[in-house]
Amino acid sequence: MPEVTVRTDARYVEFDTDRQIRYRNKLSYRVLHWPIWIFVFFIAPGPLTFDLFERGVDARMAGWLSVVLAATAVAGLRGRLPGCEPQPYIIRFTEDRPNPLYRRVCYTTAWGEVVAFAVLNAAGLAYAVATGEWQLRQMYEVAYFPIAGTVWALGAAGRLPRVKPSTQGEGHERRYFYGSVWAVAIAQPMLWVLWRMLPAARAADALKLAVFIAVLSAVGVLARLGVLPRTRPILPGELAVSD
Repeated sequence: MPEVTVRTDARYVEFDTDRQIRYRNKLSYRVLHWPIWIFVFFIAPGPLTFDLFERGVDARMAGWLSVVLAATAVAGLRGRLPGCEPQPYIIRFTEDRPNPLYRRVCYTTAWGEVVAFAVLNAAGLAYAVATGEWQLRQMYEVAYFPIAGTVWALGAAGRLPRVKPSTQGEGHERRYFYGSVWAVAIAQPMLWVLWRMLPAARAADALKLAVFIAVLSAVGVLARLGVLPRTRPILPGELAVSD
C-alpha cells in the first residue's frame, strides 16, 4: 500500500484505533441530537432571537417554536436530521459519497447563524464603543438576514464546509464547523452575562468587546490545534463515523 502524506496544522489527530466504529445509532443518541436542531432552527430568525434574550418569550416565539418542534420531530423520526439517522451516513471520511440534502440544509442553516450572530455582536459593540450609542437591535433588524442570507446562499451553492456536494473532505471540514460553533457558543453566553452585569457605558462596552473577541480567538486556536471535541482531523483512509 503506498504511503499517504497528510498535512495538518492540528496538534492532535484521530486514527481508526482511537475510536470504536458504530454502524447503528442508539436511540438515546438519536434523541439527544434532536434538541440541537430544535435550537438551530429556532434561532434562525435572528431579530426574533434578539427579542427573546432582551424581553423573554412572547406569542410569536411560542408559535415559531411549535412549528420548529413539529418539523424537526418529523424529520428526526424519518432520519433526516444529522445524528438522528438510524445509522451513520458517513463511515469512511475520505469516501466520495453524495452529501444528502437534509445534511446540507441543516449545516447551512447553522453556518448562517454562527457567522451572523458573531459579526453583528462584534459590530454592535464596536459601534457602541466608537459612538457611545447602543444600536444593536437596529443592526439585527437591518443586517441579520442579508448576512445570514449570504452565507445560506453560499451553502446552497455548496461552498461551505460540510455542505459540499460530496462528503469526501468531511474529515477536515467538520473541524471548521465545530470550531466555529464552539467559539460562538462559548463567546455568546459570556457576552450575554457581561451585558446583564455591566452598565451601557463606553468603558464597559469596550470590555465586553475585548472579552468577546478574545474568547472567539482563543477557542478558534484550540479548535485549530484539535484540542476541542470533534475538531481533530480524521486522517485519509481512517474509518470513523460522523454526525
